[in-house]
Amino acid sequence: MASILIGTSDGLRELEKPAGLEGQTVTALAPAGPDLWAIAEGTSLLRSAGGGGWEVVADIEAHRGRCVLPLEGMDALVGTSEARLLRLRSGRLEPVGSFDQVDGRDHWYTPWGGPPDTRSLTRDAAGALFANVHVGGIVRSDDGEAWKPTGIAVDADVHQVLAHPSQPGLVLAATAYGLATSTDNGETWAFDTEGLHASYCRAVAVSGETILVSASRSHRGDQAAVYRGVNGGPFERCRDGLPEWFADNIDTHCLAAGDGVVALGTSDGSVYVSRDHGATWEENAEGLPSIRSVVIA
Repeated sequence: MASILIGTSDGLRELEKPAGLEGQTVTALAPAGPDLWAIAEGTSLLRSAGGGGWEVVADIEAHRGRCVLPLEGMDALVGTSEARLLRLRSGRLEPVGSFDQVDGRDHWYTPWGGPPDTRSLTRDAAGALFANVHVGGIVRSDDGEAWKPTGIAVDADVHQVLAHPSQPGLVLAATAYGLATSTDNGETWAFDTEGLHASYCRAVAVSGETILVSASRSHRGDQAAVYRGVNGGPFERCRDGLPEWFADNIDTHCLAAGDGVVALGTSDGSVYVSRDHGATWEENAEGLPSIRSVVIA
């Protein structure tokens, strides 16, 4: 049975049961077979081998860790503040130089004037890698070393990129203008808002033939909801077992799917779980510390 693991502002939990890293803000989680990777406090990259205890694999220096993508063995990529990318080598995180020189990088920005972040990372079934910069679009690599921009516009305001787990070339992105889909490894993109009450999307997940996306009216989370689209059909609002509206956006990394199970976490500490690809839901936990990441492992 799939385990639902939740990173919070006060440690890791398995629904209502503590699961380690108490007292630390767990900002990112990523399963890799029987192992689990995490970023805590934005400053430590950690690994739990086979469900055992946690070890610090490397310190994240100079920048804040935002996301992690395990590769083969003890290799991993870490996205950070200031739109940087690090690669784990022999226990040390080293900057990926080509990521700092991607075409168009000079046009990356944030609406409030601060530096952009590397917000999410994903890998498709054929090994292609994608990184989402907020705000900077999506860049792609075949080997983790050479990176180039995809065809999505910087101003699409991408909040999460997700490669389809079983269909190489199919890439999804939650953007301020709806769900963006590419069927050619990011060369071209189509935007879909059919069925959504608003276009501002923050998170995306895939469960079998179902695509799930969170949507609201703005970055403030006005009228936030979760939708599901089946077999390419229009999006339908997930209602059964969920609140009429969420008080805040269901954020990047807080909507996850695997083995037919879908889970979402809220900033006010509730976890909702569906075991039928998002058709019906139950609240499985409430009153937890603010939730920052959710994975199905």
